[in-house]
Amino acid sequence: MATDWLGSIVSINCGESLGVYQGRVSAVDQVSQTISLTRPFHNGVKCLVPEVTFRAGDITELKILEIPGPGDSRQCGDSQQMDTAMPGVGCQVGPSQNGTGKVLKKPMSSSAPQNIPRRTDMKSQDLVISPQQQCSKSYMDRHMETLIQSKGFRRRHNSWSSSSRHPNQVTPKKSGLKNGQMKSKDDECFGDDIDEIPDTDFDFEGNLALFDKAAVFEEIETYERRSGTRSRGTPNEKPARYRHDENILESEPIVYRRIVVPQNPHKEFCTDSGLVVPSVSYELHKKLLAVAEKHGLTLERRLEMTGVCASQMALSLLGGPNRLNPKNVHQRPTVALLCGPHVKGAQGISCGRHLSNHDVHVILFLPNFVKMLESITNELNLFSKTQGQQVSSVKDLPDTPVDLVINCLDCHENAFLRDQPWYKAVVDWANQNRAPVLSIDPPMSEMELGIDAKWSLALGLPLPLGERAGRVYLCDIGIPQKVFQEVGINYHSPFGCKFVIPLHST
Repeated sequence: MATDWLGSIVSINCGESLGVYQGRVSAVDQVSQTISLTRPFHNGVKCLVPEVTFRAGDITELKILEIPGPGDSRQCGDSQQMDTAMPGVGCQVGPSQNGTGKVLKKPMSSSAPQNIPRRTDMKSQDLVISPQQQCSKSYMDRHMETLIQSKGFRRRHNSWSSSSRHPNQVTPKKSGLKNGQMKSKDDECFGDDIDEIPDTDFDFEGNLALFDKAAVFEEIETYERRSGTRSRGTPNEKPARYRHDENILESEPIVYRRIVVPQNPHKEFCTDSGLVVPSVSYELHKKLLAVAEKHGLTLERRLEMTGVCASQMALSLLGGPNRLNPKNVHQRPTVALLCGPHVKGAQGISCGRHLSNHDVHVILFLPNFVKMLESITNELNLFSKTQGQQVSSVKDLPDTPVDLVINCLDCHENAFLRDQPWYKAVVDWANQNRAPVLSIDPPMSEMELGIDAKWSLALGLPLPLGERAGRVYLCDIGIPQKVFQEVGINYHSPFGCKFVIPLHST
C-alpha cells in the first residue's frame, strides 16, 4: 500500500524552476496524485514551512534515500530529531552481530544540513538489510511502483524518472557532477590498469606515412563534384579577388596598350591599372607641343597647367592635409625652387606661385640676366605679388635643410648653362642639402644631370628618362586627343579621374 512508504526519506527533483527537495514522506494520495514531505529541505537549505506537497506532474525525478524498517517509525519520526537532523541520515539500518539487524543512529547536528549522498555513493555505504526488511521493502516497492507508474514514471535502481514531461517543463541540463557521472567518467578515463600501458613509444612517422593525403583530397573533390556542394569550382581553383576600384561585373576585355606611337619607343612605362604608356623622343614631344600651340593651347596655358599639376604633386609630397591645415601654422613647410632662364624655369616659377598661395614658404632662385624671356617676366610679375622670396645668389639660399627642392635648372636646348659658375654653385648647394628633389620636365637620359632627383614629373607623354630621374610621374597638360592623332599618335587618356599619375618601369 502507499501508506507503507510513510517515513521514508526521499529526494524529489522538480527541474530547474523548482529545484530539489529532500524530506520524510508524510502522506501519499493516490486519488489526487500527490506526495507530501515533512520537515523539507530545498536545495540543501531547510524550508520555513513544516510540510510541502508535490503533484506527480511537477516531479522530474524521485530518489529513495532511506527506507525505515519495521518498528522504526518511532525512532525515525521523532519531531525533535527531525528539526535538527538532516534528511537521509537520521536513521540507518545496519547488521548486528547476531544477524537480526538493528537500528544505528548517527550523531545529530544542529548546524546547516549537509549534502545528501548521491546514488552512486549509496553503493559504497555499509547498508545491510535483514531478510524481514527485504521482504517488507519488496512489498512496498510493488505498491510504490503501482502509484508512480500510473503517471508514466519508470523505476531506475532506487529512483524513478518520468518518461513524459509537462508541456511547459524544461528538461534540466546534465552536469558533470549530477548522479555521480563525474566519478564514472573519471573511472572510464583513468580507471585502466597501469600494467596495460605499452612500454614502446608511439611511431608517429610510421602512422603518418599510412595517411595518403592526395587520395583523400581526390576523394573529397570527387564527392563535391558529384553532390554539387561546391558551386565555385574545384578546391584547386582560387576565387577571383577584386580591388576596390574594379568592377565585379563581366565586361569587355581590357586593352592595356591603348597608346601607340609612330616610332619604336626606347622605353615603356605602365600605370597602376596596368595600362602601357610608351615614351617618345624629344623631337616628337616638341612637335606635339607645337601642334597644340597652333590649335590654341598657348604657352601661357601650358605654363599654368604645368604649374597647377606640379604644385599639386609637391603639396602631396609635403604631407598633404596632415601638414597643411590651419592648426599647423607652426609647421609651415619650406621649398627651395631652382630655376634657369628658359621655359622650364618659367614652369617652375608658376609652380612656386601656386605653392605660395597655399601657405608654403617658397624661396625662388633665378640668376640675373640682362634680357629675360617674356614668359619668365610675366611669371615673375605674378610671383612678386605673393609672399614668396626671390634670390639670385647661392649665398642667400638656406643653410639648413629644406622640406623640398624643386629642380628646374636644366633644359634641352641650352646645354652651355652647365658651364656657368652660378649653375655649378647651385648644384653643389642642392647636393649638400639633404632635402628630397623633385624635377619638373627633366631632359632625356643622354644628357648628364647635375642633381639626382627622387621624383620627376613628365608632361603629356614621358621621355626615355634614366635612373637618376627617380620615380617618374605623368601630368595631363590638356592636349586634346585629335592633336595626338595629328602627329601620328594613337592616344587614349590613361589618367582616369586624376591629373597626375605614377608610372612604373616595365
